[in-house]
Amino acid sequence: MGCPYLSSQSLQPPLSCPHKPSTAFKPLYATLNCPNSTQPWLKSVNLNGVVARPGTENDYAAVRVAIEKIIPNESYDDGSIGPVLLRLAWHASGTYDQKTQTGGSNGSTMRYPLEAQDEANRGLEHARKFLEPIKFQFPWITYADLWTLAGVVALKFCGGPSAPWSPGRKDYEDALNVPPNGRLPDGALGAQHFRDIFYRMGFNDQEIVALCGAHNMGRCHPDRSGWDGPWVPNPTTFSNTYFKLLLNEDWHKKELGNGLFQFMDEDEEIMMLPIEMTLLEDKSFRPWVEVYAKDKELFFKDFAAAFGKLIELGVRRDKNGIAMVNYINKTKI
Repeated sequence: MGCPYLSSQSLQPPLSCPHKPSTAFKPLYATLNCPNSTQPWLKSVNLNGVVARPGTENDYAAVRVAIEKIIPNESYDDGSIGPVLLRLAWHASGTYDQKTQTGGSNGSTMRYPLEAQDEANRGLEHARKFLEPIKFQFPWITYADLWTLAGVVALKFCGGPSAPWSPGRKDYEDALNVPPNGRLPDGALGAQHFRDIFYRMGFNDQEIVALCGAHNMGRCHPDRSGWDGPWVPNPTTFSNTYFKLLLNEDWHKKELGNGLFQFMDEDEEIMMLPIEMTLLEDKSFRPWVEVYAKDKELFFKDFAAAFGKLIELGVRRDKNGIAMVNYINKTKI
């Protein structure tokens, strides 16, 4: 007998279903975990235009291909979900605290309300939803591995370098070890904030500037960050254009209707955040901006290394390559 709460019209059980996920994060493939479900339609389902069928376990090459297929999306932003997938991997990893060895990409803790509702993560629910067909197709891959792999795939698909990636991350079973809010960068602040955030994770000034180059892709949204617009004219292609524009445009400060400030080019077609202008003002940051504006190959090399380091933060592996839990307020074993 199938679960009486489920129908073939939806992959999402109603809130009254006793088999629904126990957390606020409810994956679209949730019915796969229903202990009474025998629905034949679960063997193949169309999710967001992607026909998903179970994939071979540990076939990460197949996962990469599946991710590539969903990146072009004319109904989202500039026709690509690549930028928001890159942002998901970045934010899922950027909570790491080197001193306490908590946070980071292990655990996929953004599945839980505390992290999902962090103001810095607004809009990332779209990225997580876009990846649900992949999770349905390859249920053996953890969210923590899927989110970081999606960022690596998106980076390469959009013209960027190949960043190193290895599987083995866990999905935490509860919210006990979700890191506190406030560990991600605030675009309204300055150079010292940059260093506070990135030094906490173990990065140096060169790596800070390299990682800022992620803003070669994507745009800000008023209903998410509060800022508005892309950093570069072609926000779905990874390049070193961000650094060239940062150096060479005539930027002017503009106050938005919500009270936030951002910097606009002369035609007000592209923007920079207040914190990014400190890359020009700081005597340690600016030389790297100048170098990356001139040398695309070096920037790609350095970004790949820094991004690979970022998505590995918080992944303490055992002898089999499997990540161990990063306990909050508890002795780690």
